[in-house]
Amino acid sequence: MQNTIHTLKKGEKAIIKDFDIDLIPLKLLEMGCLPGNLVQLLQIAPLGDPLYLDINGSHVAIRVETAREIEVELIKTNF
Repeated sequence: MQNTIHTLKKGEKAIIKDFDIDLIPLKLLEMGCLPGNLVQLLQIAPLGDPLYLDINGSHVAIRVETAREIEVELIKTNF
């Protein structure tokens, strides 16, 4: 199973790996949602949609439908 932004848990960080550019809104691309950039799930809305993210320093809310299309690689953190 591939990891997507949708599979992140609150507080987890990942690197954006790949997505279909035709499925991602242009505004999201302009705000830094590009392969190689860092993404962190900050908060999930009470009903589960949207997801509030930090993408390379930009705070954005995206729909779960869009989050399922963005493949990521988890960053392992040691506590």
